[in-house]
Amino acid sequence: MTKWMQGHSISTNHILVLMLLIAINGCSTRSKPAPVVDVQGSLPLSQRLKNSVTGSEYIVKKGETLYSIAWRADVDIRTLAAINNIKAPYNIYPQQKLLLVKKASKPSANNTNSKSRTSSKQKVIKKPIAQKKKQAYGGSVAERKVSNNDQQQTTVFSQKIRNWRWPAKGKVIRNFSTAKQGNKGIDIAGRRGDSVKATADGKVVYAGGALQGYGQLIIVKHNEDYLSAYAHNDRILVKEQQVVKAGQVIAKMGDTDAERVMLHFEVRFRGKSVNPMKYLPK
Repeated sequence: MTKWMQGHSISTNHILVLMLLIAINGCSTRSKPAPVVDVQGSLPLSQRLKNSVTGSEYIVKKGETLYSIAWRADVDIRTLAAINNIKAPYNIYPQQKLLLVKKASKPSANNTNSKSRTSSKQKVIKKPIAQKKKQAYGGSVAERKVSNNDQQQTTVFSQKIRNWRWPAKGKVIRNFSTAKQGNKGIDIAGRRGDSVKATADGKVVYAGGALQGYGQLIIVKHNEDYLSAYAHNDRILVKEQQVVKAGQVIAKMGDTDAERVMLHFEVRFRGKSVNPMKYLPK
């Protein structure tokens, strides 16, 4: 009996050793390390890092638009256009060099001296102060111009969207985060082929797969302040420059550049990521 138990114990040990060797061999055959993925199975960290644009210059790639580059660089489209002196509708071309940061101009010593001499001369010469030209009802031209400018700025920079709609039906599996490498939007779970809808009226300013980490992506411009994005789509149903209405189906949900079928949804306010949950209906 003792001999049988000893033999049985040896046999068990052999099996354990064999299983250990198989496990070690399995680990050694992996040529690449497993990607770092969120617990919700979202986008690998390596892909999120590759997607961002940093530095002072950028070379345009095929399929990109100024909106998609501004999106990756986390800057307002108007700022990027102004730095590169690009007028609306912001047409760019492959291999074009774009500045991401405005270059500071250094004044020369001669210009500084000439400015100081000019300013000293201006101090000596005194000019009579011209009175403001009065308009009817007592308002001056200067006051009226200031008033008009204030109204224009209010119209341009205070645009609001009254009715936001959910872009898809499903459970929110990952929330917005303000962390440096955190989620810049929300992730909504679903099934392949589920409808993806525009969150508000707007125009499609990007539709394609050139932004690594977003898969098949749509970016919609709602006004001068707000943009929204819909990532990882299986199929895109709209084209660039197409006008869309709130609630219109613009894509079908998928898992392009993602670990699972879902919609990654973002909202940008003047180029910066904001929490979509603050806008979507409860």
